[in-house]
Amino acid sequence: MELIALLRDNPSALLTIVAVFGLVIGSFLNVVIHRLPLMLEREWAEQCRELLGRETSSATAPERFNLVLPGSHCPHCGHEIGALENIPILSYLWLRGRCRHCGAAISLRYPVVEAVTALLSVVVAWRFGWGAALPAALLLTWALMALTVIDLDHQLLPDGITQPFLWLGLGLSLFGVFVDPRSSIAGALAGYLSLWTVYWLFKLFTGKEGMGYGDFKLLALLGAWLGWQMLPLTILLSALVGAVVGVSLIALKRHEGGKPIPFGPYLAGAGWIALLWGEQITGAYLHFAGIG
Repeated sequence: MELIALLRDNPSALLTIVAVFGLVIGSFLNVVIHRLPLMLEREWAEQCRELLGRETSSATAPERFNLVLPGSHCPHCGHEIGALENIPILSYLWLRGRCRHCGAAISLRYPVVEAVTALLSVVVAWRFGWGAALPAALLLTWALMALTVIDLDHQLLPDGITQPFLWLGLGLSLFGVFVDPRSSIAGALAGYLSLWTVYWLFKLFTGKEGMGYGDFKLLALLGAWLGWQMLPLTILLSALVGAVVGVSLIALKRHEGGKPIPFGPYLAGAGWIALLWGEQITGAYLHFAGIG
C-alpha cells in the first residue's frame, strides 16, 4: 500500500519505476521480436509436412523452441548468456557490444529497443499519470513496439499479438478505460473494413496487392482501443508519415525498387500518437478550421 501511495502521489517515483520496468520489458521484447517469427516459420513448416503426409520422426523433430526455451545464447558460439550479461543496456556497455566468450559483435538493436521501450513507457506514464489507463496504455505501447520491429524485419504482423490485443481493447471498453463499447466495436469494424476495401479496390484496378491482411487487423486493433472517432486521424497520420519516409528512402537511394515498404510501423506510430494526444490534435484542427 505504501508503494502504491508513493507512485500515486510522487510523479518522479512513478516515472522512475516505469523507466526501469520499461527497460526490462524492452529486453523481453527483443526475445519476442527475434523468436516469434521463427516460431511461426516452424509452425508453418510443420503444417506443410502434415498436408503433404510427411510425418516427423523423433530423430528429426526440431528441438523445443518458444519464448522461454532454449535459454538466451550467443548465435555465433552458442555461449549461454548469464544473468549479469542480460541486464538491459548496462550489460551491453559492460561487454562493449561483444560476446564475452567469442568476442563476436552484439547487435546494437538490443540496447536500442530497450532504451526506446523505456522512453516510450516514461512518456505514457507522464501523459496518463497514476490510474487505470496507465497499465493499459503501457501494454498497448509494448505491443506496438514489437509489431513495428517485426514488420520492419519480416513484413509480418503476427496474429499472436494483434488478435489478443484487439480483444483486450474491446474488453477494456466495457469499463470505459479509453472509449465506450459502442465506439470500440464500431472502431474495430471500421478499422478492418476500411483497409480491406482499399486493398480490394487497389487489387481490382492494378492486379497487385497494396498491403497485407495484418494491416487490416492492426487498424481494427487500434479502432477497438481508440474508437472509430480516432480512425481518420490515425489513417491520416500514418499515410503522411509513410509517404514522407517512402519518398525520402527512394530519394536517398536507400530503398530497392520494387521492394514493398511495410505499412504497419506507420499505423503503429500513428495509433500511439492518437492514444496520447488524439483528442488534442483533433480539437486543435477543428478550432483552426473554425468548426469547433
